[in-house]
Amino acid sequence: MLWAVVCIVGLVATGSVRCQDEELQPVLKYYQGSSIESGLVADADGFHLNNKNLTIFSGALHYFRVHPSYWEDRIAKISALGLVAVETYVPWNLHEPEEGVYDFGDGDREFSAFLNLDLFIQKVYEANLLMLIRPGPYICAEWEFGGLPSWLLRTSGIKVRTSDEKYTSKVKAYYDKLLPIIAKWQFIKGGPIIAVQLENEYGSTGVVDKEYLTFLRDLYLSHGIEGLFYTSDSPLSSGDRGSLEGALQTANFQVNPEDQLNRLKELQPDKPAMVMEYWSGWFDHWMESSHSTTSVESFRDVLERIITFPASFNLYMFHGGTSFGFMNGANIADTFPTYTPDVTSYDYDAPLSEAGDYTEKYTAVKELLEQYAPRQFLKADAPKESDKVAYADVPLLGQLTLDEIVAQVDAGDWVNSTEILPMEYLDINNGNGQSYGFVLYRKTGVTIGESSVLQIIGRVRDLAIVLIDGESKTDPLTSVIQLEGFGFWEQSNASTTLNADGSVPHTLDILVENWGRNNFGSLLNDKDFDQRKGIVSGPVLVNGTALSDWQIFALQFKKKWLQRLTGWQPISGESVHGPVLIRATFNVDSTPQDTFIDMSAWGKGSVFLNGFPLGRYFNLGPQRTLYVPAPLLIQGENEILIFELYTSASKVVFSDVPILG
Repeated sequence: MLWAVVCIVGLVATGSVRCQDEELQPVLKYYQGSSIESGLVADADGFHLNNKNLTIFSGALHYFRVHPSYWEDRIAKISALGLVAVETYVPWNLHEPEEGVYDFGDGDREFSAFLNLDLFIQKVYEANLLMLIRPGPYICAEWEFGGLPSWLLRTSGIKVRTSDEKYTSKVKAYYDKLLPIIAKWQFIKGGPIIAVQLENEYGSTGVVDKEYLTFLRDLYLSHGIEGLFYTSDSPLSSGDRGSLEGALQTANFQVNPEDQLNRLKELQPDKPAMVMEYWSGWFDHWMESSHSTTSVESFRDVLERIITFPASFNLYMFHGGTSFGFMNGANIADTFPTYTPDVTSYDYDAPLSEAGDYTEKYTAVKELLEQYAPRQFLKADAPKESDKVAYADVPLLGQLTLDEIVAQVDAGDWVNSTEILPMEYLDINNGNGQSYGFVLYRKTGVTIGESSVLQIIGRVRDLAIVLIDGESKTDPLTSVIQLEGFGFWEQSNASTTLNADGSVPHTLDILVENWGRNNFGSLLNDKDFDQRKGIVSGPVLVNGTALSDWQIFALQFKKKWLQRLTGWQPISGESVHGPVLIRATFNVDSTPQDTFIDMSAWGKGSVFLNGFPLGRYFNLGPQRTLYVPAPLLIQGENEILIFELYTSASKVVFSDVPILG
């Protein structure tokens, strides 16, 4: 890129006209200047960074939702747009997958390569951008359990997101590992980080626990973090409940910018206005009728009104990416359906698509920044979009029945238990329980005759399939109305009728899928954050008699286990009835390209590519395709494994375009 001398004359956010006649500089270098004397300060007349005026135009980019090979590409697209900062969350559940076991990119798990936070921040630094960071411990983000690790639920009586010592002691242990990474990249130390969030949307919890927020602030300070602290809530609904004295309050919303920002100014009249989350689109739940979109016209209109208010902003999301594997979150509702899991794609109808492509919203933001930005900086050249290819259809090669899968579960991944247990309480994973995937409850020697009644006391979380002697007795889920019946979360103490030969004993299996833990809600009731999965209370009754002495298998589908599976049986016929694990392979002869796997013809399940968990699919939509970043493919033979609950298609089909509904 060439340096240039330019003169910008235009209306800026303050309403004044300003001419810039100087050599363009990269953002970070401009604010660093010849020396760094101060960090970000929120004054009555605006933000100042190192004693220079700063209007924060930022974009949200979650490093853990983007393949690390594409971090530089996505960051460059932020710079090319004219934004000055990158914002990101930090997911506790990935960085501490087991209590006391930390992974910041140096682990050997499926997501380890995505977790080098230090490297991601370095990439932002090398792009000469600023950074806003939201360490958690809770992040919402439509992410599994809002980023909280499920092993917290093993602690009896724990009150997450409060000053409860049972919780704060675990936060401190985690933060003692996380915060040194953040501290070293602070702007005042030459890095890009200019502000740190205390907690996330705390005003929506319904509680006012200032002791908890003070604990977090003091923990940051104890690790030498000196930058501006902030909180974020929707001012009209939450007021200042989620704030802490001395921390900047920021706003989250999608519409009514003047009402929200005027309320924010009432709450803190001596501070500049900042929209921490201007929702550029929205996310999707399974079983919704279509992919959520917002018009470019309305998006642009609200953003222009934010800029001219005047206020700084962060686009949430700039680029959503993908909730790979089992990492999607969910929401709890008061009306049917009362539990709504999120889809795998986090496209969000954002300025940059799930696969990193430019959209009309990207163009709209670029035009607004060219018109209103108070200062122009040296930008990155806009990277080209990745090539997309639809690989040839792939035949199905082999299958493993549920019995054949269970026979290969590692000895350390199943337990004998007198009583039914939720997955979190299983004594596996070094005493951390099971976090994700499926849990199978097996009882042998059960008497089941004609019109026998099976009843599960309590609730199923989140979907149960019943099998007798390896044969599924559960109808495929093809309608939302079915959620009111047996085998789902809606009913408590639900029952169903089974028919079998009563003269011989049978093996009863109940396979339960965790669809994703709730990521948002109130702390005033247990349902929002008591997110145990599986059969969470029990017992299980047959004809009124409680069954005991269960074998409980954790089907976690970890990469190392998947790669050890053997005994694949040939597939005959056009389709296979589940639950079943299906194998297919295909060759990539040249350099791999981005692609999408089209699961439209399948039932419900999960897909794994070369051992990596791509995500979930479901014939009720709205999402139909799973995004495959090229770096997950290899030149040569690639393996696809599909765990199908109901009925398979006859082949694996690729697409060069997404189908999000």
